[in-house]
Amino acid sequence: MKKSLTSSLLAGGLFFIGMQTAIAAEQTFVIDSTHTFPNFSYSHFGLSTQHSKFSNTQGTVVLDTEKRTGKVDVTIDMTSVQTGFDVFDEHIQGEDFFNTAKYPTATFKGDQVTIEDNKPVAVSGVLTIKGISKEVTLDITNFLYMEEHPMEGKPAIGANAEVEVLRSDFDVDMYAPYVSDEVTITISLEAIQE
Repeated sequence: MKKSLTSSLLAGGLFFIGMQTAIAAEQTFVIDSTHTFPNFSYSHFGLSTQHSKFSNTQGTVVLDTEKRTGKVDVTIDMTSVQTGFDVFDEHIQGEDFFNTAKYPTATFKGDQVTIEDNKPVAVSGVLTIKGISKEVTLDITNFLYMEEHPMEGKPAIGANAEVEVLRSDFDVDMYAPYVSDEVTITISLEAIQE
């Protein structure tokens, strides 16, 4: 029993150390769309903070923490929006908001990654919504590198990132300021090595 417990603790310790290892050479990671969800939240008449998400996201993340370089290329299917209310899902895809008939996707292309202590802490690039492109910087609030994903058997990364934007910058500001112009976008991301 004692030997088994010692072996388990040792294995767990080695697994944790592996997760902290720097990405020593450039690696490309493919976004796992089943575990990656962009979310957006906003104030609704000052009464509450509403949260919605998109359920279909594709893309890649390229990282080399030793060289302090990286790129992020994300495409969000705007028709996959989930507000929790079917009628509003349809309404928010209309011309007054996302206009998904004309602009079915939004993209983020980041090519300036800030790396500290072998971990990315921010990524700057271009966010495009409804065909309108703006420079933004996402703060990475949590990042983890795993040398071997327990299910996939390949290196994997996970991260949470956040940025605040103005709806008016992307022509989706109907009902502002009663529904806040400020929107917080967060993304929970997992990606597996290509």
